[in-house]
Amino acid sequence: MFDQSTLPIPQTPRPDQREVQEFVRHGLAEATTLTRELPLPGQGSTRELWARMSDLARQDLALARIVEPHLDATAIIDQAGRRDLLTDSDTWAVWAAEGPGTPLTATPSRDGWTLSGTKPWCSLADFVSRAVVTAHVADESGELTGHRRAFVISTDHAGFLPEHNDTWVAQGLADVPTTAVDFREVPAEPLGEDEWYLTRPGFAWGGMGVAAIWLGGAQSVADLLWQRSRQPRKPLDDVALAHLGRVDLALTAASAVLDRAACAVDNGDATGEKGALWALRVRRTVADAAETVLREVSRATGPGPLTGDAAHIRRVMSLQVYIRQDHAERDNKALGELLLAAAPAGEEGTPW
Repeated sequence: MFDQSTLPIPQTPRPDQREVQEFVRHGLAEATTLTRELPLPGQGSTRELWARMSDLARQDLALARIVEPHLDATAIIDQAGRRDLLTDSDTWAVWAAEGPGTPLTATPSRDGWTLSGTKPWCSLADFVSRAVVTAHVADESGELTGHRRAFVISTDHAGFLPEHNDTWVAQGLADVPTTAVDFREVPAEPLGEDEWYLTRPGFAWGGMGVAAIWLGGAQSVADLLWQRSRQPRKPLDDVALAHLGRVDLALTAASAVLDRAACAVDNGDATGEKGALWALRVRRTVADAAETVLREVSRATGPGPLTGDAAHIRRVMSLQVYIRQDHAERDNKALGELLLAAAPAGEEGTPW
């Protein structure tokens, strides 16, 4: 057994751009197919939805990263009661991240709304035809109101300008192109009222759906350890068995909390504060499990897979990047605050 804590993970060649384009188009085609096959969250089959997404991520985490926002956008539009916006030909993304630079601002006019400013981390901006985008709301004089709102935009407008400056230097998820986008008076259609996007029950459900994909990515990394444990080059010692046991505990716990959360979603017990609690529990549990898997598999298998197995390197790097959407200790703190805030006054019971 080797401790990988001091060994650098080698760089893998960046994928050829034509191969990336082919891969993304394949992923978006898969997304449109799955939209017709998979249930929406909160309609009685959430466990099936998340299990299918975990399975897809276990096969190819980058592919699941392409499919997930299309499915999420479809769910958001359904929750807003605007299925009239959906067509069989459109492909979708969801861009809700905030970052440095000029914030994306939504300004009303007699002719509707327009978006101007910069939106960071817009995955697949060069590939999708439409997107759900969050923006800071301004009044007609251009003064910010302090609210955010979701909008639907088309990417074929002349004012929609992805920044092609190759700032995504990570090897993980390198075949899911991500860039900032400059918006210059891009027409936009409101989706819900101010703050609806962040306060709807589906916001928490979407966050848990992403965690289901993290779980599949972690399972794909753990598969290597399982294969080597079943067909060892030499008899497994106690340390090797301990690594295997630790991985099983982490993945089983993550699967269990996802299943319980799916039941809560479908039973109507994951809205408001309860939904936020479940989202934090799920995302933190699955992210911790993924980090455990990365650590234990690395220690158990040594430097070989991280220097000579391109597919394993890709899985490890992509998972490391993807789970950093989790906020780690900050979400632990937020969970503790929510637990105390949700506790009924005067009751002695615990949340578990």
